[in-house]
Amino acid sequence: MNKYWVICMIITTSGALFENASAAKHLCELPLYSDTRNDDDWLVEPVHLKAGIFRSENSNEILLSNGLIRRTFRLAPNAATVGYDNLMTGETIIRGIKPEALVKLDGVEYAVGGLMGQIEYGYLLSEWLDSMSTDPQAFQFAGFETGKTSERFHWHRKRYAADLPFPPTGVSLRLDFKPPRNKLAGIELSIHYEMNDGIPLLCKWVTIQNKSERPIQLNTITTEILAAVEYESSVGNPEQWIYPNIHVESDYAFYGMLPRNADKTTHWVPDPQYTSQINYRLDAPLMLESRPPIGPDVMILPGDHFESFRTYELIYDTTERERKGLALRRMYRTIAPWVTENPILMHVRNADDASVRLAIDQCAEVGFEMVIMTFGSGFDIEDDNPETLKRYKTLADYAHSKGIELGGYSLLASRKISPEHDVINPKTGKTGDAIFDNSPCLCSAWGEAYFKKLFHFYEQTGMDVLEHDGSYPGDLCASIRHPGHRNLDDSQWMQWKKITHFYNWCRGKGIYLNVPDWYFLNGSNKNGMGYREVNWSLPRERQILLARQNIYDGTWQKTSSMGWMFVPLVEYHGGGSGATLEPLSEHPNEYGAHLAQNFGSGVQACYRGPRLYDSPETKALVKKWVDFYKKYRPILDSDIIHVRRPDGRDIDCILHANPFLKHKGLAMVYNPLKKSANRKLKLPLYYCGLTDVAKVSKQGAAAITYKLDRSYAIELNVEMEAKSVTWFVIE
Repeated sequence: MNKYWVICMIITTSGALFENASAAKHLCELPLYSDTRNDDDWLVEPVHLKAGIFRSENSNEILLSNGLIRRTFRLAPNAATVGYDNLMTGETIIRGIKPEALVKLDGVEYAVGGLMGQIEYGYLLSEWLDSMSTDPQAFQFAGFETGKTSERFHWHRKRYAADLPFPPTGVSLRLDFKPPRNKLAGIELSIHYEMNDGIPLLCKWVTIQNKSERPIQLNTITTEILAAVEYESSVGNPEQWIYPNIHVESDYAFYGMLPRNADKTTHWVPDPQYTSQINYRLDAPLMLESRPPIGPDVMILPGDHFESFRTYELIYDTTERERKGLALRRMYRTIAPWVTENPILMHVRNADDASVRLAIDQCAEVGFEMVIMTFGSGFDIEDDNPETLKRYKTLADYAHSKGIELGGYSLLASRKISPEHDVINPKTGKTGDAIFDNSPCLCSAWGEAYFKKLFHFYEQTGMDVLEHDGSYPGDLCASIRHPGHRNLDDSQWMQWKKITHFYNWCRGKGIYLNVPDWYFLNGSNKNGMGYREVNWSLPRERQILLARQNIYDGTWQKTSSMGWMFVPLVEYHGGGSGATLEPLSEHPNEYGAHLAQNFGSGVQACYRGPRLYDSPETKALVKKWVDFYKKYRPILDSDIIHVRRPDGRDIDCILHANPFLKHKGLAMVYNPLKKSANRKLKLPLYYCGLTDVAKVSKQGAAAITYKLDRSYAIELNVEMEAKSVTWFVIE
């Protein structure tokens, strides 16, 4: 008799693991895990091992592995994570077992899965597992399903982007749970896990099905609990803790241009079970909880289901800043590949027909790809007059005839509508003191009408882009009269659902989204690279160097295509003629400097003004840098290696690197000095995928071969005129 079926018979007849034989049979049909790990650097070389779901030699364990990370679940007497391993370093990620989730239903909190009886929470030994028991008051494991990754929403690819799969390839595991005996009859809870190919990343979320005949209230939910290995040793309590070396974020995010500011679900908290830690007060934040700050407090009606936010866990293999940034940027390209859309865009200052047509014509002439009717232009997306919509459709059709995409700006949250429709402060019972002082509630009658107008506008006009300013920042609303939410406790969840539903729809329609908040995982394409707006009223020369610093600093965690910069062709916040570029023909050096550093970094800027050129010379200048960018677009949109930060005191440099392209690297070098410079520049080429030699061409000249040193670097002799820029292509 086949030994696998012997295991199945033991599992089935013991009754300790499954309620039905089919689940036991499913486990036995999985391939047996062999401890195979990826030996190559996943950031430089293709990872040939694929993510898979396996059974372990232990008859009641199932695991996910892709050769980079591995998560192991014990399935009896309840389902629980008993191993979470960093295969790149050989280290464990967890030191203890926790429930797989926590839910509060109808005011009662329940653990989901988990095991009881661990005797020490500083580490976890496999020999302890067999003696552990299940909590009878917890949701109990009932079965599992395996499959492939699935798309969260549709991505309509209508413009240039990296050739990346969506959904990203990989595997999915669903663990099903039943409620404690004699409680919550008809409620089915599932925990979903996805592991992608070629990246040390795990995604997790929870769904709840109500198959009963009564509604049930989901008050709160915690979708992930990890007893993580500590990262620092502190007897006392420091002012700022250093958290475990894992990147965690979720798509429940708002009000922030960086993930750590926008993510609202990641909480590092003390672990009360870890009583042997060295922190005197047992306060070390060594336990991860992924949960909303409030709610969701939603009613799940009979026949309905609830789906939580998704938590992403990126496991680092280093503490080095650049490599961690490369891993994070790879994660965004993997799970949100629309961020690689990087159209060349102009902000036209006026929205009348003549101004918009001029902008479209000039963009088409020099190779720009998108026109946005900017703030203060007169564009009003909320004007649903049929004649207005007809006019905008005519403009969109004209733009499309020229190969240009067209759209406009809309302000959402940071404005006052009325006491009836604005968010109600729970402390005062009145409007005001919101994140932006006053803000409409997205679930008010006004908010619902606003989003209906947005859907209608794009369906009627065929426009291609929305710059959505003041997007939902996370305001709470204590109103009990707004039609889209019941009270304070569900107000944040329902408003987030409202705006992300619209962004998901936009992604499916191919509508480009400039959103100055962290909505990337829900469909937005770009937010600000990071700059202080009033700096665009400083003298032109200062703007240029500060902007290059902003690009250098902003691309540690973002790809170059994820952030926009700004070029004030006309006066922005002030500064007069000394701060602007108009007339363009009078400031070709400064205009050229902006163009060079934006296109040279792969960071698209909002060129705000009435025109892109005002003479044959300025037209040629713009076209020169557009052509340069399009010629080298794949490598310029690739990762930035930070070589030397701009400081105005010497040359500075960034290096684009991509080991999977013909052009493995492209170094942009800038000389901000008022005199020529002759320097030796060391270029680190490891992330270009080169090991022995590199062929380097300066601005298209004949290539020179360099031998890499033992740190995978080469040394270039760089000669530059004052206030100049040059570049080197590396193969």
